[in-house]
Amino acid sequence: MLKEYCNSVYIMTNAKNTVLYLGVTSNLQNRVFQHKSMDHEGFTKQYRCFKLVFYENYQYINDAINMEKQMKKWRREKKIKLVERDNPDWDDLASGWC
Repeated sequence: MLKEYCNSVYIMTNAKNTVLYLGVTSNLQNRVFQHKSMDHEGFTKQYRCFKLVFYENYQYINDAINMEKQMKKWRREKKIKLVERDNPDWDDLASGWC
């Protein structure tokens, strides 16, 4: 279940965990629903990134945005380690939300 704060940086992936999408939002449940329902054209629809594998919540949106900017500079391997630290089986953390 979502934690206390609603500003989140998150990582979504495809069924085979080969593509990573990094985003930030002030409403994670709604944003994940948008990704899963393919409402918008874009990267996640094109690469079928419908599985939420990591998220971290922040009290302030600026903190979430700053973390997203930092993480986008990271190499793929570092992002994978982050996911595997908290979600070693790469489960869909939004399973049952939508």
